[in-house]
Amino acid sequence: MDETRQDSARQAALDYHEYPKPGKLEIRATKPLANGRDLSRAYSPGVAEACLEIKADPSTASRYTTRGNLVAVVTNGTAVLGLGNIGALASKPVMEGKAVLFKKFANIDCFDIELNEPDPVKLADIVCALEPTFGAINLEDIKAPDCFVVEKLCRERMNIPVFHDDQHGTAIVVGAAATNALHVAGKRFEDIKIVSTGGGAAGIACLNMLLKLGVKRENVWLCDIHGLVHEGREIDMNPQKAAYAQASDKRTLGEVIDGADMFLGLSGPGVLKPEMVARMAENPIIFALANPTPEILPDEVRAVAPGAIIATGRSDFPNQVNNVLCFPFIFRGALDVGATQINDAMQLACIEGIAALARATTSAEAAAAYRGEKLSFGPDYLIPKPFDPRLIGVVASAVAKAAMESGVATRPIDDLAAYRERLNGSVFKSALIMRPVFEAARNAERRIIFAEGEDERVLRATNAMLEEMTDKPILIGRPEVMARRCERAGLPIRPDRDFEVINPESDARYRDYWGSYHELMARRGVTPDLARAILRTNTTAIGAIAVHRGDADSLICGTFGQYLWHLNYISQVLGRGNLSAHGALSLMILEDGPLFIADTQVNPIPTPEQIAQTALGAVRHAKRFGVTPKVALCSHSNFGNLDSDSGRRMREALALLDAETRSFIYEGEMSIDAALDADLRARIFPGCRLEGTANILIFAYSDAANAARNMLRMKAGGLEVGPILMGMGNKAHIVTPSITPRGLLNISALAGTPVAHYG
Repeated sequence: MDETRQDSARQAALDYHEYPKPGKLEIRATKPLANGRDLSRAYSPGVAEACLEIKADPSTASRYTTRGNLVAVVTNGTAVLGLGNIGALASKPVMEGKAVLFKKFANIDCFDIELNEPDPVKLADIVCALEPTFGAINLEDIKAPDCFVVEKLCRERMNIPVFHDDQHGTAIVVGAAATNALHVAGKRFEDIKIVSTGGGAAGIACLNMLLKLGVKRENVWLCDIHGLVHEGREIDMNPQKAAYAQASDKRTLGEVIDGADMFLGLSGPGVLKPEMVARMAENPIIFALANPTPEILPDEVRAVAPGAIIATGRSDFPNQVNNVLCFPFIFRGALDVGATQINDAMQLACIEGIAALARATTSAEAAAAYRGEKLSFGPDYLIPKPFDPRLIGVVASAVAKAAMESGVATRPIDDLAAYRERLNGSVFKSALIMRPVFEAARNAERRIIFAEGEDERVLRATNAMLEEMTDKPILIGRPEVMARRCERAGLPIRPDRDFEVINPESDARYRDYWGSYHELMARRGVTPDLARAILRTNTTAIGAIAVHRGDADSLICGTFGQYLWHLNYISQVLGRGNLSAHGALSLMILEDGPLFIADTQVNPIPTPEQIAQTALGAVRHAKRFGVTPKVALCSHSNFGNLDSDSGRRMREALALLDAETRSFIYEGEMSIDAALDADLRARIFPGCRLEGTANILIFAYSDAANAARNMLRMKAGGLEVGPILMGMGNKAHIVTPSITPRGLLNISALAGTPVAHYG
């Protein structure tokens, strides 16, 4: 079974890299090129004007080219992840991945550059020659000690930031985690004894950073595969290791661990033994950062030191030391002020920014996004989550400020507060908006039932759920059909072993289910015979009854069939008490940010009351994603200039919303272009209370909303999350037949988390 899962995961990873087009990156034009006039500006003769401006003043390159927002990720493939010296070509998928992280986390454009050059001096020569192209250089996966040579030469000769992330990125995040660990432990850097394993680039850089934070050199004991780094040792030594050589006759980790306040591991699995931890200082700090298997597992530490403060490099334990907390944001700040280097002041500012964010009171947006997570500073929360939306604003602005104060900024920022706000506003301009939802879903453990369990898309989504989430999938369908389709699709999961099955043909609960349905529907014309027939053939009704009886928490249906047909059975069974479907909301993830559209399915011609109710529901869901809602009530009419049906209904809905104090911004009625264009809106209605671009569009007809949704999805490259069925307390969601496995996974994550009640 394990081999089958591994084979499936391997193939899924390969498919991810190959389809729908090879690789993870592409280049897109940012300017129009639609006619001869555009061509004459983009190239000859107009391009000469930009060339001459840059020749006269090289600093203008950041105004007229992409250089000011362009980073090179450079490697020679000699130390790639845990794969070793696999060569430059084989390292390309890793470097493309790094480039994607730059773009997704900090909107930094990035080229990956893999060089066939093992000689560190020649490698440095090549990198230095790239300076006219890039605003900064990220060195990556170059073996030690060559990486020290390359970085030193490049820093000396280049006038742009050069940053070896394997060294300094790791060191910065370790520094932030150590800062907060000492806060919790009530200790100071200058007083602690540190024992470290691993004398590679990351390990040495971490120790260097800890010295800058106040640790005393004589209190650092460095061990590697040959034992203690000591004075007079000749085997496997270099100047970087020699700086930490101890004048001691001790030779092993076991001999030097006694009384240590902190263990820092960047070595290999199982290096630190429980009996060694028992001999450390009280409430020791254990940073076991080897991946995928740490130097010691947290459970082993706690068995001998219950008060230990533990961090690892893994996401399935608290306190993951992950470079993504640092490198996108330190480069963002450095590029935005035109820094000539990333100096100690900027790195220390990055450390304090990350550490302070973990200590700060959680923002309302982060709390909403990470619902179910305990984001409270303490032993299990030393550093922020990698997807904390506040990171870019806090860290990049701190780095920018330090660059200006230390004199390396060539383009200082006048208003840092405004800069930070601008960064915060950029957080949700990508599919990363879904990550906090998945983080929250991992803590909910809800039971999600799929009505169309035999559909291959559902089976693929189920496999992904089992890999990524803690929710329990339940599939309705014939187990033998599911098993055949799983095998045909190369999926390792099997019915009744990896997920629960409700088989309409033979499930023992059939009598109870049709009885419950008849009890609910007896006075609505449903006879016992009809109830039996429906509960034997209608999988949506079966799923709804399962939720009604408490056998499942949320139903997902709609991979085939008409939306309102599914809604009929959901409303019959679950639409009781204060639950009733009042709208379908689609989140469209676009390049310039998220856009919510409603009502796409439920009410063909909604009443003013239904429009207002839809707006309130859309606001609640937007806040689940940490998005500050800006609602536009859309119509062909603009602020009363047409006496149309849609305009009248929107004006009445506006009056209903105005009848109570609201905690969100809304305005109407207005056309879509007015909702999305603040300048146009200001010309036609200067007193408008909506500022900027609306991110929630409420339509007067479901046809119009659905058309907008499909146009954005099919022609604008929008990624849809939804439709989200509002008003049903997260007990059911109806997708559409065009849904993909990824779309089903997204909606299952939403179904797997509770909806907060916002006013």
